[in-house]
Amino acid sequence: MAGWRKLAWGFLMCGVACSGSRQAVKPDVAGPGTGGSGASSVATLASAVSGPYVDEELGFEVIRPSDEWQLDATNERTPEGLSIPVVLRHPPSGAQVVVQVAPAVATPTQFAERLTEGLRQQPGFTTTDPVPLTLSDTAVGFDFQVGDGVNGRVVVREGREGRILMMLATWPAQAVASVIQNVDELLVGIRPLPEQQQKALPKSIPQAAVH
Repeated sequence: MAGWRKLAWGFLMCGVACSGSRQAVKPDVAGPGTGGSGASSVATLASAVSGPYVDEELGFEVIRPSDEWQLDATNERTPEGLSIPVVLRHPPSGAQVVVQVAPAVATPTQFAERLTEGLRQQPGFTTTDPVPLTLSDTAVGFDFQVGDGVNGRVVVREGREGRILMMLATWPAQAVASVIQNVDELLVGIRPLPEQQQKALPKSIPQAAVH
């Protein structure tokens, strides 16, 4: 599944790259997490086992539903040069969630529509239409399938300071319902930093190792 994630995001048709230099911090102390619920079975976020991973520069945080989710802070980029700052993997099931932060050169709905159009042109890809989510006033999402082996979900929402947060989740088609619920909890837990939290974070703390 990891091999085609760049292909999927490549259909976003954006020519503006995110800033290359960023700073992130993963606090050791868990903070309280509050999440909403959304369409496409996006569930309410339960209390996180691990503390949040915070990317100060790009203005988002990730709250994992359990320690089984491995978080990798990466320097990957799509063919268009857009940043993929975080990839989360769930080894027991094979599920994964790829996070991308893009400049807000279009609305979340427009981003989602471009992606569905691109995916539908690829052999084996089928998608639903984008629908509003209750994660935020502008959040949208859709489901997709790759052949008979992979199912997936995309969530697009406004981020901080002129950015768009995009989450691409995939899991094996034979995955049990609890795995899909776990994916939805994680999609809720990837969200923009609150205004006051972003201002309060120090600017010189190096990124901690994430396992």
